[in-house]
Amino acid sequence: MKTVSISGSLRANVGKKDAKALRAAGEVPCVLYGGKEQIHFSVPRKQFKSLIYTPDVHTVEVSIGDKKYNAILQETQFHVLTDELIHVDLLELVEGKPVTMNIPVRTSGAAPGVRAGGRLVKKLKYVKLTGLIENMPDAVTIAIDNMNIGDTVRVGDVNIDGITFGNPANVSLIAVQTTRVAANVGDAEGEEGEGEETAEGAPAAEGEASKEPAKEEAK
Repeated sequence: MKTVSISGSLRANVGKKDAKALRAAGEVPCVLYGGKEQIHFSVPRKQFKSLIYTPDVHTVEVSIGDKKYNAILQETQFHVLTDELIHVDLLELVEGKPVTMNIPVRTSGAAPGVRAGGRLVKKLKYVKLTGLIENMPDAVTIAIDNMNIGDTVRVGDVNIDGITFGNPANVSLIAVQTTRVAANVGDAEGEEGEGEETAEGAPAAEGEASKEPAKEEAK
């Protein structure tokens, strides 16, 4: 898993008034917890661009003064009207202590069901995983090379060593669903087969029926 570095400053005061002043100055109030102590600090808002506004998941190297901490992003808060980042919580990584993260779901390969006219549907964009950070994957990648129309991959179908899924085992991750195009192709093939059978059977029956009256007239 890749690491993003951010650098912050300890907050002199903790409170709404101080937080408001920091935000006005382009800073984001932050809290680092999970380790020996809880640390309140602020980071320039622009430093979070490569950490938050991305589909990828990273660990975070936090520099505060002359100290460095390894952490993961735990929670973010945005302004309800402006959608501006206003607060960040980070969880310090402690050796041997499991963490819980939302990890993106991705696919690899090409599904035969899609080539047949089906539609690939990603039911979940992220899954909740718990485990040691060294076992945590960048993404849960599902191979779809053998998926046909109607096939589904569920949480219980995926295993990652040292990792526990927080989602129920029966929750769908990826599915290949039928579409109107696929249904129309199937209907057309069925209709064509029935038409050929009728065409072969009907003339023979008519021919046999037309011969009998002819024989009777000949007699």
